[in-house]
Amino acid sequence: MAGAVSALFLLDIKGRVLIWRDYRGDVSAVQAERFFTKLIEKEADPESHSPVVFDDGISYMFIQHNNVFLMTAARQNCNSASILLFLHRVVDVFKHYFEELEEESLRDNFVVVYELLDEMMDFGYPQYTEAKILSEFIKTDAYRMEVTQRPPMAVTNAVSWRSEGIRYKKNEVFLDVVESVNILVNSNGQIIRSDVVGALKMRTYLSGMPECKLGLNDRVLLEAQGRTTKGKAIDLDDIKFHQCVRLARFENDRTISFIPPDGSFDLMTYRLSTQVKPPIWVEAQIERHSRSRIEIMVKARKKKAPIRVKFEIPYFTVSGIQVRYLKIIEKSGYQALPWVRYITMAGEYELRLI
Repeated sequence: MAGAVSALFLLDIKGRVLIWRDYRGDVSAVQAERFFTKLIEKEADPESHSPVVFDDGISYMFIQHNNVFLMTAARQNCNSASILLFLHRVVDVFKHYFEELEEESLRDNFVVVYELLDEMMDFGYPQYTEAKILSEFIKTDAYRMEVTQRPPMAVTNAVSWRSEGIRYKKNEVFLDVVESVNILVNSNGQIIRSDVVGALKMRTYLSGMPECKLGLNDRVLLEAQGRTTKGKAIDLDDIKFHQCVRLARFENDRTISFIPPDGSFDLMTYRLSTQVKPPIWVEAQIERHSRSRIEIMVKARKKKAPIRVKFEIPYFTVSGIQVRYLKIIEKSGYQALPWVRYITMAGEYELRLI
């Protein structure tokens, strides 16, 4: 008989543990962090596509579904194919109960998730994996994600996010470009994880039904226009827009065109997965005085590792994103004042010392 897995982990897209089930007592939650570190190193190799990761005597087998990683950790020699098949069956069962498997559905149904994991695996060995059989004796009510279908705007001509008849004495738009820098540095000073998560946050105080157009230093757009992009353009990943943005227009010519909601909203979020130069760097010297006393010499003194850095830098973005223009057009012809700010702040910014 093939060996058993020690534990099953459900992780979010950043490697944080949402739910985990210990089956044999020979691993801990630390294994999730070790797995994600190895996964990031593995992704740096473009030729590595294996769903199995080895580290320090432990085999990690994983799949990804939407924004969730499903991962098992095993100290024994397991049948990788059967475990990976089991993880896909777990996805099918969760979708049967929750309609869709996402981080949100796991958080809403953690009680049912634990019940299912207890029945689907016993002491590290797969058991029941058929949703119809499980539903016979696990009848706990689950919150099902609702996937609503709404008619396209072209058919209804409705702008559901904005009311008619809005009036302001002074028409203004405030746009904040906010970037959070996530970085993880190991004890050897090597950057093992680095990304930037950004958001374009708007506050609009505009009369009527204004048409807005926003231009960024987007490499795809500038190259399509025949403009030089050396040192000025950036590549954005995982772009998500507010529902007010005309997606068809963006997909056609990369124009960000929209009728904004009134007040505050996030127009767009994005991510840069390419490694960036850290805006803050910490060099530390460790001196051990005794078993119970350690001194870490930085600009300030500290007893506890790792070092987590918090900062906020105005008028600056790590990615180099720039708002090239923000045009506001309304049929009444009023003049609006756009204000743009740039802010960079620390996200998960951690430097390990040992």
